[in-house]
Amino acid sequence: MKKLKFIFTLLVATAIFASCDWDNYDEPESFLKGTIVYNGEPINVSYNDVNFQLWEPGWELSYPINVVIDQDGTYSALLFNGSYKLVFPDGQGPFRTVGADTLDVNLNGDQNMDIEVEPYYMIRNAQFSTSGGNVTATFQAEKIITDADARDIERVNLYINKSQFVDFRTNIASTEIGGGDIADANSISMSVAVPEITPTQNYVYARVGLKVAGREDMIFSSVQRIDL
Repeated sequence: MKKLKFIFTLLVATAIFASCDWDNYDEPESFLKGTIVYNGEPINVSYNDVNFQLWEPGWELSYPINVVIDQDGTYSALLFNGSYKLVFPDGQGPFRTVGADTLDVNLNGDQNMDIEVEPYYMIRNAQFSTSGGNVTATFQAEKIITDADARDIERVNLYINKSQFVDFRTNIASTEIGGGDIADANSISMSVAVPEITPTQNYVYARVGLKVAGREDMIFSSVQRIDL
């Protein structure tokens, strides 16, 4: 019996010391923050859909750190100080990378780093108005990439929602124009009826999105509040 008590005590002590060792591991200490931009202008995307990867060289079994881009184009990651390779996975985002496919990131303390990309299109001069229970958007679709990698517009969408998270998943109403039905990319107009909102509120949030052929992720205008 004494021997069993000794073994049990030893096991408990080992677990306690192991727990202390686990608690003493270093924690990430530095923030890498910034915005995905084109000529300094934020690239707006859908929430939780677009990401890039950070790889830390030197590990035999290396797994990427996935960093999600917010809908306004910003990102933030809490990391250990060190050197990383920044990579956008194939097909990520409504854009292509500029210059090298891989960026070197040397982190030693908090760092702000904007990432320059080249979108297929930019949404310009998005204006929203309301009349007769409808929200109307007018905007221009500027084609940025015109070389062999150029892509056609598959569709444009107008989304409205009760909250500031507005995209194809989070909306209370939407409307769509197919790319082939756009008569003039410099003058696009579309309207959507505002449904009954419960609980009642006298405003909605709106933005327009554009999808190019062969890319899953859309580019968006910034979110705007519309008073009804």
